[in-house]
Amino acid sequence: MRVVTFVSRPSRSGKTTLAAHLAVEAGLRGAGPVALIDLDPQAALTKWWNQRESDAPLLAQTARETLGPDLARLAQAGVKLAIIDTGADSIAIHDAVAAADLVLIPARPGPQGLFAAASTVELIGCAGKAIVFLLNGVTTTTRISGESLAALSQHGPLAPAIIHESADFAAAMANGRTVVEIPALSPARRQIEALWKFVDERIAPVPAVPAPSAAPAADDTAAAA
Repeated sequence: MRVVTFVSRPSRSGKTTLAAHLAVEAGLRGAGPVALIDLDPQAALTKWWNQRESDAPLLAQTARETLGPDLARLAQAGVKLAIIDTGADSIAIHDAVAAADLVLIPARPGPQGLFAAASTVELIGCAGKAIVFLLNGVTTTTRISGESLAALSQHGPLAPAIIHESADFAAAMANGRTVVEIPALSPARRQIEALWKFVDERIAPVPAVPAPSAAPAADDTAAAA
């Protein structure tokens, strides 16, 4: 089972919206079953899920103290992808990061947002973990300096899929849906599709290498001759 964890200490980074959208898109692309895990005490992800008409993605009931065993049970039950949304609890964040194959850190454009994203890396200290920054809430008037992006890149790569500010996200989330479940092909939908494509490639399982076949014993070779 693959595990993706969203982390961002500043509020309003959009991680809950992105977690929900990524989970739905992954399921639609055949990467499921997908399970959502809500470790944020504000439970915004749980509230969104409770409004859904569909049971997919699954919502796994867990807590920080039982995260490891619960993830193992999900894997045994056949879940292929778990997406974890975190809050501000440092211990819960560390546990969710430790379990992750990929850590996504949403960053709002602008010096403050980029600085906060970089400070999140210092908080989690995710040595050995694959981390990716994700620009979220970008507007047509957004100006991001090359120096800011260069400073951010010192801590990890930036996802090529950039999420733009759009009322479509809030409208869909308010009804327990996502933009990829709305018939209209909007720019927001294409951005989520691009994000999942990138994430899927980053956490693609390594194909098993078949063991080399054993060479025939010397006496067997002689007998065959």
